[in-house]
Amino acid sequence: MARFLLISLSIDAILSEATIRKRREKLDLMTSGLGLDGAYDATLDRIKGQGKGNSTLGMAALMWISLAERPVHIGELCEALAVEIGSSDMHYDNTSEQTLLASCLGLVTVDESSIVRLVHFTLQKYFNRHSEHFQNPHSAMAEVCLTYLNFDSINKISYTLDSAPAETRFLQYASSNWGLYARNGLTARVRSLALQLLGRFGGHISAKLLVWGNFDRREGRRRHSEGFAGIHCAAYLGLDEIAIGLLEGGEGCSADMADTWGRTPLMWASESWHEEMVKPLLGWRGVNPNSKNHDGSSPLWYEGIVKLLLRRKKVNPNSRDTSGNTPLLYAAKGGHEGIVKLLLGWREINPDTGKNNGKTPLWCAAKGGHEGIVKLLLGRKEVNPDSRDNYHGRTPLSCAAEDGHQGIVELLLGQKKVNPDSRDHDDLTPLRWAT
Repeated sequence: MARFLLISLSIDAILSEATIRKRREKLDLMTSGLGLDGAYDATLDRIKGQGKGNSTLGMAALMWISLAERPVHIGELCEALAVEIGSSDMHYDNTSEQTLLASCLGLVTVDESSIVRLVHFTLQKYFNRHSEHFQNPHSAMAEVCLTYLNFDSINKISYTLDSAPAETRFLQYASSNWGLYARNGLTARVRSLALQLLGRFGGHISAKLLVWGNFDRREGRRRHSEGFAGIHCAAYLGLDEIAIGLLEGGEGCSADMADTWGRTPLMWASESWHEEMVKPLLGWRGVNPNSKNHDGSSPLWYEGIVKLLLRRKKVNPNSRDTSGNTPLLYAAKGGHEGIVKLLLGWREINPDTGKNNGKTPLWCAAKGGHEGIVKLLLGRKEVNPDSRDNYHGRTPLSCAAEDGHQGIVELLLGQKKVNPDSRDHDDLTPLRWAT
């Protein structure tokens, strides 16, 4: 495939020359071992050498396709390329598919699913190595998305709709991805456009499309997006400069306001691991670092933010969710040894507090095979090494033996309080679980 592509691009480049002499020079160049990179260079030079309209269109199309967050349909791309920066609404004389493809001189194809793709995977690798072909691409793409979302016709779309209207082909993509581009290419114009959108975000169709497009797939169920305001969106996306701009504006926005799930901006930033977003929020007046959502989780649950939060006074490291889970238990269960060490260094921490079902941090670490965490927990005198869960009466030793965690079994057998012959509610010993 690559060989035929090279031949095709080379022939097109040669035939594009107007005189025999120029064609011979191009033939000599193409046969001098430059390979696909040379063919791509030559084709991009031809694209840039077209009339201004086709040149701009071709390079913009290649930029969107090579940097898209997901594969884009031809209708989405044509609508994106029709957006005019600075305009208040869409001019629906969209670029046609034929014109777009022609402007790319063979470097772009449309498959049977109407997905626009680069002609070969080597072209994507080429663009990864040669980013100089696109000037400030992330800010340019953010401006297109935000200009589109601020259009008068988009603002008029009812918030009660569950999906983007068929005629707004770029709406779902722009709603889901503008923040990613803005974070990587924040300019004064992008900031201004973002503040314009987020200032009315609570009733904007793009808020619902962002929530349902991104969060529902992760959480496995559909949830309403009422109350997800601009400040929550900025915190979730890690746009700290824009969040500060919203808070300084003040009207209808506060640093501790909760959405309908009970999540505050601090919780959104913590869950998304945006440390640079957490810092200014913690310093903002009125922010409660112990706030909980409707499931009982607090910002301290999210490991990327634990160190920052533990520096604050009045943070409760033993906070529980509705099932009795503590931050220490979650860290132990997940194998996050560094976080366990941080939490155990907090004087108020209770290292033996577990879930409502009796499973302690040690029990969970033993079950998960996290030997380093087991060592840390066994080093605390408050920890009961022979604790049992409430449902089956199983001990950490029983769990470690069942799953073949030999190192943990040896650690537990070295504890005086551990009974190697203890029986659970099914009358099974750790030895029986090991066989």
